[in-house]
Amino acid sequence: MSRSRRYHDACGAAHGLDLVGERWALLVIRELMMGPRRFSDLRKDLCGLSANVLTQRLERLEASGVIQRRKLPPPASVQVYELTDWGYEIEPVFMVLGRWAARSPQHDPTLPISAVSIMQSFKTMFDPVRAVNAKMRLGFALGEDRMVVTVAGGVIDARRGEVEACDVVVRAPAQVVAAAVYGKVPLEALEGEGTMAIEGDRAMFERFVAFFHLPDKAG
Repeated sequence: MSRSRRYHDACGAAHGLDLVGERWALLVIRELMMGPRRFSDLRKDLCGLSANVLTQRLERLEASGVIQRRKLPPPASVQVYELTDWGYEIEPVFMVLGRWAARSPQHDPTLPISAVSIMQSFKTMFDPVRAVNAKMRLGFALGEDRMVVTVAGGVIDARRGEVEACDVVVRAPAQVVAAAVYGKVPLEALEGEGTMAIEGDRAMFERFVAFFHLPDKAG
């Protein structure tokens, strides 16, 4: 970032905004939280972001040491972007910011949400008290994305992975999963609409949904 666009403030938070405070920068980082992505993948999941602006944000985040580029080995042989080890350390900031912002009266949970974003929301809104005795492995087929969520000992983890070996597999767009988990839309209604399919241990997913609730609105 040019000197004219910096805060010129010794506060660590101010410098953090120097690094990731530009519009779209944090969302680019969010989309890399589940592993490397191609430019086209990032563009697809960040609605409204132009190719030119995405290029600029990637260049600046790379120059700041937050992300890096590498080429996948054959047969893929494509360039991907990924967070550096230091870049991944920002994840708790997303979780605190997400929970805080969800209390805003202006927050609209019905807006589009990406596959990575719904997985990050699980880690943010998870209630470990409700899940203290749970042990489960759930697969989410969210369009082209495949995610695996594990819950054990009151701890949740979410990452990319093959869903075939999971106890239950949920096939639906990310926004429909959000409607079930946070909007508490009955699963039968979503299945009846043809927007969700559940394979395997259905009761497990029903219990999983109970682990999440949006926080009360501020004020």
